[in-house]
Amino acid sequence: MRKTVFQIAKSVLAAVLISLVFVLLFTVIIQLFTVPMGAVKPVNQVFKIISVSLGGLIFIRGDKGLLKGVIYGVIAVVITYLLYGIISFSLTISWMFLAELAIGAVAGGISGVIAVNIKKST
Repeated sequence: MRKTVFQIAKSVLAAVLISLVFVLLFTVIIQLFTVPMGAVKPVNQVFKIISVSLGGLIFIRGDKGLLKGVIYGVIAVVITYLLYGIISFSLTISWMFLAELAIGAVAGGISGVIAVNIKKST
């Protein structure tokens, strides 16, 4: 149980840090080039999906990859949503947040399943 909690915590931390790096890089790109404001939200969604996926692939091991992945995916989305809201001074809960939770759960679940199966074969 303790090992599972640490795997989930490390995966969440990795996903949040990777997401922040992506957002920082994208902010620099926005400053240097003309990027339509309509592109910001979809790009941030892609960053979250990639971040959640990488966090699971790096730290999820053992068994129950789907369950671990869904849990850390949802937690990572909640934390990044809160963090982005605090950074932008606009924290609002909407239907989009529910969609992000679902996407995070799916991305986490898929990456968790892949991660445990990759680790078993090596």
